Amino acid sequence: MKNNIEIQKICEWCNKPFIAQKMTTRYCSHACNSKAYKASKKEEAIKQLDEQTAGKQFNMVGINYSTAQKIEKLSDAYEKIKNKEFLSVSETAILLSVGRVTVYRYLHDGLLKAFQTAGKTLIRRADIDSLFDNAKQYKAQPNKERKPITAFYTVAEIKKKFNVKESWIYKVARENNIPKTLFMGKSYFSKKHIDSYFEKKGFGDTQNIEEWYSVDDIQNKYNLSSNAIYSFVSEKNIPRKKDGNKVFYSKKDFDLAKGYVIPEYRILFIDWVSKFDKWNYIIDRWGLFNPPGITPFDKDVDDNIPFHGFD
Repeated sequence: MKNNIEIQKICEWCNKPFIAQKMTTRYCSHACNSKAYKASKKEEAIKQLDEQTAGKQFNMVGINYSTAQKIEKLSDAYEKIKNKEFLSVSETAILLSVGRVTVYRYLHDGLLKAFQTAGKTLIRRADIDSLFDNAKQYKAQPNKERKPITAFYTVAEIKKKFNVKESWIYKVARENNIPKTLFMGKSYFSKKHIDSYFEKKGFGDTQNIEEWYSVDDIQNKYNLSSNAIYSFVSEKNIPRKKDGNKVFYSKKDFDLAKGYVIPEYRILFIDWVSKFDKWNYIIDRWGLFNPPGITPFDKDVDDNIPFHGFD
């Protein structure tokens, strides 16, 4: 027998009156029921998060982890030098927020004074401060019209040329502000900026390099730590290539930078020197190829021969 009793209720979501079929009905429609369910799940998640983070403090910043590390490193470096009276070239570069090359240019141009001793260059903090005492009036540089970017790499082209993963490409592009555009759902990266980045990192044209060192190879041969290796290859700009997660460095360039004589070069050098006439010589003032008993400071008998020019 059909129940003709009308049950009037108020929807708990939209607050509108409706006729319910059961006493347990809470919502006027399936849509209101679904919205209420989602809202309850969201409240539960927020409550759970609040319980997990109770008493904890979080610093929300709009920079990535790599940038945060650089800022922290520069901050620590500044704290160490801010009260020093005499600074090295590297410390001066940190203080002025410029590169070492710029500091050397200041020294060469006479803008900064320095004291050199035992291979060290020291700059007085007072001389750095005096740069700003009589500074010339600033002249704004004329705005240069930017040339439009017309050459691009696809992701596949970058992966093939530099042997890197797709996720790594997006990460590098994001951290180094490499221009990117989208066309037909595909990403294209500025060819000029990609080439410049990889060239700075030593990933240049490596097609003619046949022998490579892994990090383990270098550690075993030269007994260097990983940090020492990375610092050395960056300073000497050793060519490198990436294969999956591993980085390899040019064997020839690394050995030459470390002062290691390549065996075939050594044999050629010995053969060349063996052909010298030890008793028909001109004194080598560098002291490399003089006969036994002859020093770079000895007097050359040919110095007494008068020279009258070419008549």
